[in-house]
Amino acid sequence: MTNSESPDISGDRTAAPSAGGAEPVSPTAPTTAESTPPSTPTETVRLGVGEKPGDQIGLYKLLRLLGEGGFGSVYAAEQRKPVARTVALKIIRLGMDTHQVVARFEQERQALALMDHPNIARVFDAGATQTGRPYFVMEFVKGVPINEYCDRNGLSIKDRLGLFQQVCLAVQHAHSKGIIHRDIKPSNVLVATHDDAPLAKVIDFGIAKATANPLTERTLFTEDRQLVGTVEYMSPEQAEGSLDIDTRTDVYSLGVLLYELLTGTTPFSRDELRSASFVEIQRIIREVEPLRPSTRLSRSLAAPAGATARRGVERNRMSSLVKGDLDWIVM
Repeated sequence: MTNSESPDISGDRTAAPSAGGAEPVSPTAPTTAESTPPSTPTETVRLGVGEKPGDQIGLYKLLRLLGEGGFGSVYAAEQRKPVARTVALKIIRLGMDTHQVVARFEQERQALALMDHPNIARVFDAGATQTGRPYFVMEFVKGVPINEYCDRNGLSIKDRLGLFQQVCLAVQHAHSKGIIHRDIKPSNVLVATHDDAPLAKVIDFGIAKATANPLTERTLFTEDRQLVGTVEYMSPEQAEGSLDIDTRTDVYSLGVLLYELLTGTTPFSRDELRSASFVEIQRIIREVEPLRPSTRLSRSLAAPAGATARRGVERNRMSSLVKGDLDWIVM
């Protein structure tokens, strides 16, 4: 697409689709960001419930709302100067600019600013509206979640592993910068086509944690024993709600992601985890031994013909391809 063309974004995902990052969650009911009155009466009158397509924020004209989270909204936006391009603009929602929310927002912005890797969405710019609400501008990724991409295109086990390797390199880069992602999952890994080849992009550092220097000067509080992330991809220590986690929590989540890419499902039932109590979630993740990928695939109900076809392999060969090294790597 040339700079003069109008971007077609009707079916695209953005580099920050969840808008607010994964919020701290209760096992029984998701919590939302604290609600506060709008920043100023002027802003309420000017924007009503929030921005809309056609509004101008700094150098950027909003084109379309792409997603909303607990405290943030993400728009596809058009930049004309000094270069013409489509970007993703993430902004704190009207009335949600509490101290805690702004601190998390600044933390994500700074985490992305530290990154310089082809498999991590880049941040281009940052600023604040006239009424002081912060925003940042990042790379617009025309992609879909990694599991959807693999299934839609019938990727073989080998090709899935190639994409997964890109994700591992991105996470390794983040760790080298002292950043733990804490929410590795398919929807936070978008795959786009670049030079006729699939390119994975890790996105959404909304709940990232710094291992050394803080990412923001604002004090950021996370209560002990509070689940932060997505339960079916959490490591045991993250599920404990412990504040003392390290890079191994991302390595565990990578294992869950690979398990899903190979088998089409997560090690533990989504429905079971999401309906369980805090204590039961901890017990399941800490004590229950999930089926190995090859065992999961060998069971006819878990690996219907359609699932194997989407992986470009005959049904009776699927389990044998995974059995062995891949079983041990994932588990």
